[in-house]
Amino acid sequence: MKKTYKIDVDCANCANKMEEATRKTAGVKNATVNFMTLKMIVEFEEGAVPSQVMPVVLENCRKVESDCEIFY
Repeated sequence: MKKTYKIDVDCANCANKMEEATRKTAGVKNATVNFMTLKMIVEFEEGAVPSQVMPVVLENCRKVESDCEIFY
């Protein structure tokens, strides 16, 4: 399952860090962050519950970019 989320991030490099952190999160199969549109597309692993995975994604993203935001 794929879902698109609006994000708030300051620069393209920060967006790349968020993408990498999201991909390393349990329950995430793949992720793409587009800095120009301020959107994140997350593909979840089979059986993963997005409402449970996304808070962990946000926590992991904030470890690499403390002022980022994901609206889910």
